[in-house]
Amino acid sequence: MKKGDEMDPKGLIFEAYRMDGISAAECRTIFLDWALSLPTGQDTITSLGVLLGRYGDDFPDHPMTQILTDGRTSMNAPRRRGGWRSRTRN
Repeated sequence: MKKGDEMDPKGLIFEAYRMDGISAAECRTIFLDWALSLPTGQDTITSLGVLLGRYGDDFPDHPMTQILTDGRTSMNAPRRRGGWRSRTRN
């Protein structure tokens, strides 16, 4: 496990896996910070796959493993939410 590399620039995911008793809500917050810290143009799905390969097998029950898995799934299927185009007009 390496802290602060191309896939985890700030070492946020690395640190999350080291925290005892971390909750899923805390992992979601860390995940958001991680996603926002990725360099522009970096493929997020590929990064998630690398991180899951790095940590998922060793920590299958860790809440961050579930968050990374969910992130990979939901990022593959973007959807539009609300906005003025979704409203019906009379």
